[in-house]
Amino acid sequence: MSDGTGKDTTDAEDAGENSATKAKGRREKELNEQAAEHQAEEKRAEQEAEALEQEDKPEQPTDHDQLRGEIAEARDELGETVAALAAKADVKGRAQDKVYEQKARARAKLNEVTEQVKEKPAPVAAVAGIVGALLLLVLLRRRRR
Repeated sequence: MSDGTGKDTTDAEDAGENSATKAKGRREKELNEQAAEHQAEEKRAEQEAEALEQEDKPEQPTDHDQLRGEIAEARDELGETVAALAAKADVKGRAQDKVYEQKARARAKLNEVTEQVKEKPAPVAAVAGIVGALLLLVLLRRRRR
């Protein structure tokens, strides 16, 4: 084989090594970019966590009167919460309230019907007459048996 053939083999080997080196370089570059993105993401997560921690921490009042006011406000809120829970747990009281509401609705409906009867008594009288006649027929049939 001639020197030209040997040279051709060396050029092919060099080309293969160059492409392998380039592929390796691209892979390292991709890994470095991924690592940088991961670090940036971790840093953002840490900053968000710090921001949340700062939001959760109330400002420390330096004035005693301000502190007393905040304590009084917290007591009022707690009292309202306890009252709401007690009302929710009072089954008997809630049942009585329901009964009262139902009675009020029944009274309102009765008043409404009464007003309608006062305005138009003829249909009510007709219905009452029919019911009375049917009742009379039922009673008469029972006596004959």
